[in-house]
Amino acid sequence: MALKNTRENNYPEWYQNVIAAADMAEVSSSPGCMVIKPWGYGIWERIQYLLNEKIKETNHENCYFPLFIPLSFFQKEAEHVEGFAKEMAVVTHSRLSKVDGKLVPASPLEEPLIVRPTSETIIADSFSKWVHSYRDLPVLINQWANVVRWEMRPRLFLRTREFLWQEGHTAHSSFEEAEKEAETMLEVYADLCVNDMAMPVLRGKKPEYDKFPGAVTTYCIEAMMQDGRSLQAGTSHFLGQNFAKSADIKFINANNEPEYAYTTSWGVSTRLIGGLIMTHADDEGMCVPPKLAPYQVVIVPIIKDKAKADEINAYAEKLKNALKAQTFAGEKIRVKLDNRPKDAIDKMWEWTRKGAPLIVEIGAKDLEKNAVMFRNRIHINKDGWKNFEGFDEFSSSIADKLQAIQDEMLHIAEQRLNNNIVTTIKTKEEFEAYFKNSNVYMESTKAPKVAFVRGKWCGDEETEEKLKEMRLTIRCIPFDQSGSEGECLLTGKKATLDVIYARSY
Repeated sequence: MALKNTRENNYPEWYQNVIAAADMAEVSSSPGCMVIKPWGYGIWERIQYLLNEKIKETNHENCYFPLFIPLSFFQKEAEHVEGFAKEMAVVTHSRLSKVDGKLVPASPLEEPLIVRPTSETIIADSFSKWVHSYRDLPVLINQWANVVRWEMRPRLFLRTREFLWQEGHTAHSSFEEAEKEAETMLEVYADLCVNDMAMPVLRGKKPEYDKFPGAVTTYCIEAMMQDGRSLQAGTSHFLGQNFAKSADIKFINANNEPEYAYTTSWGVSTRLIGGLIMTHADDEGMCVPPKLAPYQVVIVPIIKDKAKADEINAYAEKLKNALKAQTFAGEKIRVKLDNRPKDAIDKMWEWTRKGAPLIVEIGAKDLEKNAVMFRNRIHINKDGWKNFEGFDEFSSSIADKLQAIQDEMLHIAEQRLNNNIVTTIKTKEEFEAYFKNSNVYMESTKAPKVAFVRGKWCGDEETEEKLKEMRLTIRCIPFDQSGSEGECLLTGKKATLDVIYARSY
């Protein structure tokens, strides 16, 4: 029962089909926005919970800042406002009044308000009030919020006009401490992606021309999707003293001298769910790693004889309670007993489409044998899709089963990434020939088609236009530089810098 569009015949439509079939989100009547439905939001809640714990472990505290930011705050930081100007939503009036029977804006604001595209400016304003001495530093905060950026080509989870995210903001007394903070938080994001999302990433920094507006350095993690394109999974920005100077975040240092603070900001968003889909979903629908699944085990009673209904339901309830008494990854097992008055086959396929890791069928024969029949979601097209075990064996080994699924999903994604980073292209001509092809869906076991190329870059300004012509991007400058000399794949000039070239989302 494959989806209408498969990865191979129409990858963009397949992506939309997965979201619809898994009932994760839908396009809103509010233009450019999305409605995140319970299963999709449940995955976001899991991401939020796991990441929130990691953020707090690094001594950050949560708080909240206004959605509306005075326009004058952006005008203080010219590079920042220029970078976001085309995406800003602006509030210019308050109140409504009726004119000729129609509602129209009534009262112009004294100063326009920007609907939060990111919070550096408003948070820097608060920091300037909080920080007076080096003893007040560091300030380490995080905010879970919604933001608005006026996207012209919205796409569910990947680009919508309103989306959910977290944004961390910190202030420090030294360059070195702030830079280390930005690097540390990038590792926190990488840990979330790899160990919780089963989505391997490459770590590096952005080229100068592609930095966050106003940043000194932007660090990033990049993930490979199943069509070979790159998805920026998270960024962390070392802002130096740029925002501190514009917002007057000044402190008296240990030498009793005035000094501007050094700041950072970092964030991930609901775009991670888009990355999760394109990393793990298959032609049957979504596959959710156990650590992120709102329900790790779904139990579906199969009742063909109504006379057996009470016994089967009681047995299913007993299994649910036995599973919930177990733990996986330090948490209670999340179990759903689906006893809705709906056809059992339809329910089985619904949970298959949603990507629940383990789907259990409980019927009269299972009751007689004190057994369990379960399906492993990621093995749907393989042997081992259907499995039978005794009640006690299944319930006592549930954590091992979930860990095996988590590990296998990461292994498949790591294999795809490692097999599809091309390092053999050494000349401009080879590079151009390679990227004349279009991105296509690729299985992890196939030879690379159009995916990532790791090669040399000279850093010249002219290369930015060349990249645009080829519809390419430099995704990152990897931390693990070789230091060798070679030919820039864009200009043919001598170069020593290794970069990752790819098409992107």
